[in-house]
Amino acid sequence: MARVENKVEAGGTAHLVAALAKALRDQQGLTQEELGKKIGYTASAISAMETCAQPASDKMLAGLEEQIGAGLGVFQEARRWMLLEKYPARFRGFSEMEAGAFTISSYETLVVDGLFQTEDYARALIGGSYPSVSEQKREELVEARLLRRALFDRDPAPMIELILEESVLRRPFGSWEVLRGQLRSLIEDGQRDNVCLQVLPLDRGLRGTYAGDRGAMKLVVTKDHEHVVYMEIEDQGILISDPPDVSQLAHRYAKIRAQAMSPDDSMNLIERLAGETQ
Repeated sequence: MARVENKVEAGGTAHLVAALAKALRDQQGLTQEELGKKIGYTASAISAMETCAQPASDKMLAGLEEQIGAGLGVFQEARRWMLLEKYPARFRGFSEMEAGAFTISSYETLVVDGLFQTEDYARALIGGSYPSVSEQKREELVEARLLRRALFDRDPAPMIELILEESVLRRPFGSWEVLRGQLRSLIEDGQRDNVCLQVLPLDRGLRGTYAGDRGAMKLVVTKDHEHVVYMEIEDQGILISDPPDVSQLAHRYAKIRAQAMSPDDSMNLIERLAGETQ
């Protein structure tokens, strides 16, 4: 059933890749089994790709480019567009903006920001969501989410700031070990020169003011130096670019940042929780 659903849901890039791969394979006189051996897949996996029962993964696209790409670069170019098709529709418009961003400033209230998620955390989170998705769709979403991490090492590197509610650091998905692994990954990412990580403490409201009550947001300065805000509410992606609205949200974010713990204190808390989590 999942493969039938994949055929229906497969986008234009997946169908184009399938047709082109089959044409180039036939042109070069390769069977599905022979091509599969060249790139590390079974004949059934190649067949599934060519029928869109299982669209090509990023790894498969790289293999196709190397083995049958004929120097055209089409499979390499397809990697970008195939990735976009794997994202939920609400995120596709923003994903291109994120990939080329100059700065990214995120405030998250419920889960670790997708850009910082580990494979195990992402799989547990996506696999346990509602409505549920097929195992294959889950793996596609996990792959797409992990590929976003290339942004950390982009040249020139963007400045990335993340503010997490303390409750996010204490909320397990899948298992306590998954959470510990996620916390350890946050510690590693927080040590990057282009990353600033802060925590908004649970008891902030006891001090009389709490600026985070309106929910999560992501502020981005694009490569063209435009300022935009992205938010997700119940599976709806909202992109805000009107300057007065962006300015108001930027001021709110600045207040949240001012109320958060310092980067050093935040890192100390995460390190402690990584060792104490059940």
